[in-house]
Amino acid sequence: MSSVNGDKLNRVEELKSKLFNRNYQTKFEHRDSFPHFQKREVTDSWKKKEDPTIDSKEKFLMKTSMFKKFFIFSLIFFALALGYASYVFFAENNTVSNDNIDISVKSNAFADGGEEYSLLLEVVNRNSTALDLVDLVVEYPKNSQVSLSENNEHIRMSLGSIPIGGVKNENLKLVLFGEQGSRRQIKISIEYRVEGSNAIFVKEKFFEVSINSTPIDLLINAPFETSSDKDINFNVKATLNATKPASKILLKVDYPIGFQFVRATPAPTLGDNIWNLGDLSPGAEYSVSIVGKMVDVFDGEEKVFRVWTGSQSERDRSLIGTFFNSSEHTLMIKKSSIEAKLSINGVSDREYAIDSKTGIQGQIQWINNLEAKINNLEISAKISGNAVDRKTISTNQGFYNSSEDLIIWNKNSHSEFREISPGDSGAVSFSLYSRPLFEALGGVTSSPTINIDISVTGEQAQGGGEKVELSNKESKIIKIISDVGLSTKAFYSSGSFTNTGPIPPKAEQKTTYTVVWSISNTANNISKAEVRSSVPPWVRLLGPFIPATEDFVYNASTREIVWNIGGIPRGTGITGGEREIFFQIELTPSLSQVGTSPVIVNEAILTGHDDFVNVDVKVKKPPIDIKLPSDPNIPADGVRVVE
Repeated sequence: MSSVNGDKLNRVEELKSKLFNRNYQTKFEHRDSFPHFQKREVTDSWKKKEDPTIDSKEKFLMKTSMFKKFFIFSLIFFALALGYASYVFFAENNTVSNDNIDISVKSNAFADGGEEYSLLLEVVNRNSTALDLVDLVVEYPKNSQVSLSENNEHIRMSLGSIPIGGVKNENLKLVLFGEQGSRRQIKISIEYRVEGSNAIFVKEKFFEVSINSTPIDLLINAPFETSSDKDINFNVKATLNATKPASKILLKVDYPIGFQFVRATPAPTLGDNIWNLGDLSPGAEYSVSIVGKMVDVFDGEEKVFRVWTGSQSERDRSLIGTFFNSSEHTLMIKKSSIEAKLSINGVSDREYAIDSKTGIQGQIQWINNLEAKINNLEISAKISGNAVDRKTISTNQGFYNSSEDLIIWNKNSHSEFREISPGDSGAVSFSLYSRPLFEALGGVTSSPTINIDISVTGEQAQGGGEKVELSNKESKIIKIISDVGLSTKAFYSSGSFTNTGPIPPKAEQKTTYTVVWSISNTANNISKAEVRSSVPPWVRLLGPFIPATEDFVYNASTREIVWNIGGIPRGTGITGGEREIFFQIELTPSLSQVGTSPVIVNEAILTGHDDFVNVDVKVKKPPIDIKLPSDPNIPADGVRVVE
């Protein structure tokens, strides 16, 4: 039996059970009206109830599938559109490509530095479209720098339009600088537009030129090795290697750290490293000889000297505007076979400043830096200068030869100097004083200086009985600070003002005094000089001062007095005119000061700068009280306050 017939029988049986069931109740439904007739399809079998969630999923999948189809269609359309646009833009018949623009350099790849160089250029347009508003731009180094930078020379010229298949030829004149054998880079650019576009397109090409020669040759003659504190001769020769004259040429030498300039021939034009060579004709030579030494350097260090030459800058006369050439020299620092170091009062600086009243203690420390013995060691010290007091030179164990101003230490004074083993060291010493900076017969000593040059020598035995002479030198300069004097005095009975009030001063009564400040100076010019002081609360500074032309200031709130002196020439107050100032103060002592000698002007301090020695100077003077030792008319009982 089929499943359909089985379902029908089941339903009939179900109806029979309901018909004969006592408990079955018939349900009555009340209807107001007959419903609208609807034709319904009657099936032959019972249908199962469908799940609504399945239908919604199918609808969602259907919608998703439609979206994917639309998205894929959009991508395909976009790709086709992009492909078409690319074809239109890059198609040979409709676009311009940088690959179809040729920039050719027809010039030689070498040039003479400082000479005119012809840059022959050819520009070819192989595009199927004309190039409009074409500009040719050429950039090259302004001076002797190797590569391009922000500070380049620029040449811009218009080429107009270049038609299809068109050719443009240009001949530009350049001047390149640099060392012989170096290479200089040139940047060539074509800027253009195409019809229907406002964009600027650029085609670039780089070209290198080798420098065959320089307008100025530089030759450096200097040692490749040296030791600390040893004199170095550094020689530079500049030769104009051009067919045309060169004007306003500068030569500059950059010294390495540790180089100490001593002198140069000819003397530098600016500072210690710039020479103005002026105008040079073809083939002209200019030589500079520099003497200096390396200080505070160590074994194994490399020090580089750099020499530059070129035309003077129009903005700054101390700078090179256009560099023609440059060169460098490397110096290796080596230990001396015999090391000798001189210190003055414990200081090893090359220059030492000291006042004329302080003694000078010199010590020479020596050491054998070789791995072999040194025989017959000898140390000498040559002492010279206009400030040496030759009578005060002394040494222990050494011999001072006054006829040559030379102190000698050798094997006769030190038996250990006969043979110095590797690494052995020791020291010798001496002392002296400077002479007075003013003497009645000699007058004022100008720029007082003491020079001390030491030398150490020895012998190193070689095979076959030969000997090698070893030596080393060092020198120091001692500059004597000028003796600047400040005198502070007060008077009652004399001076530029008439003083009033009781002597001795009485409590709560006014007494005036005249104060005099005067200055003196011996050997060196003093700059930026001033005197500062103040007055105590019981003293008042009165208005006038003499001379009225002096810069004299009193601050009433701080009670400070300032005398701005400015410059003090050497010899002031000694061989030249005096420099002094007079001012008046008023004392009103208190009862608490009865029986005392109150101060009327506090401590005075003079400061300034010694221009020769390049050090600051300071002079202090104690306070002035009413004892007035400089006034002979003050009675013995007039130096204390009374009631």
